[in-house]
Amino acid sequence: MGDVSIVRSLLEEDTAMTDRREFLAAALAVAGAAALRPLPALAAPAAGSMLKRAIPSSGELIPVIGAGTSGSFEVDMAGREPLREVLRRFVAGGASVIDTSPNYSNAEDVLGDLLAELGIRERIFLATKLAAEGRAAGQTQFADSLRRLRTDKVELLAVHNLRDWRTQLALARELKAEGKVRYVGLTHFRDEAHDQLADIIAAEKPDFVQVNYSVIATNAEKRVLPAAADNGVAVMINRAFDDGRLFARVADRPLPAWADEVAVSSWAQMFLKFVISHPAVTVVIPATGKPHRQSDNLLAGHGPLLSEAQRAELVASFR
Repeated sequence: MGDVSIVRSLLEEDTAMTDRREFLAAALAVAGAAALRPLPALAAPAAGSMLKRAIPSSGELIPVIGAGTSGSFEVDMAGREPLREVLRRFVAGGASVIDTSPNYSNAEDVLGDLLAELGIRERIFLATKLAAEGRAAGQTQFADSLRRLRTDKVELLAVHNLRDWRTQLALARELKAEGKVRYVGLTHFRDEAHDQLADIIAAEKPDFVQVNYSVIATNAEKRVLPAAADNGVAVMINRAFDDGRLFARVADRPLPAWADEVAVSSWAQMFLKFVISHPAVTVVIPATGKPHRQSDNLLAGHGPLLSEAQRAELVASFR
């Protein structure tokens, strides 16, 4: 069964999902699509599978739709139940990249427990962060993250919001040399940090950068995304939904007339597809604790991407 078929069947299981028929129709349309318009660095997918992009420093391909854990995985024991289904749908739909941080209260604990319980750790590209001051504090924090995540290594270790970035990036590179980390990176979530982030990318050339970017927050296009493309740095996008505020702006708004052309049937898919249609973007990490929204998000990783004209039209419509 192809990944789109899996997503379709999961959608069928969710009787509470709004606009259910539209989502199913979109999944069927994606499954039947024969031609894709890959951008540079975009891997042509097997029939029905999610689009993937290469990490420039290694050539490793990762799915373009990932998941964040801020807020969504900061839950009590009762809140874990829907997350099991969120993760099941995530993996069944062909996704792998999950981003977390020791700064997200108990998110690392919840994620680590559920990955172990479901037996899917080896199918996950796991990213966490260093959010400490000083080398010793960074070492202690990373050891604690491994314990909380119930693993002996992570795929990506990034410096959280450039905090003590020189010390922590050096530590992350040491951990990479020891085999405890495969990639190192830097993150931020605010426009005012973009110039500094772009300068560091050019000077340090980390494997990854994580930055905020959406249809109403395109500042990353000025320097961060070009710097990443020029220096062979993979890009992970946060805040693609502007922390959910974008949905309030489209509550009574129809999708663009050309939405069917890009196999989009919801605004969540449109916002995510806008992001991954930028050729410098490697993966986007929307956070959700709701299974039906997970299924919807995953559909954004299938079908044609937006053209430059469509992207520009979408941005202009939110001004």
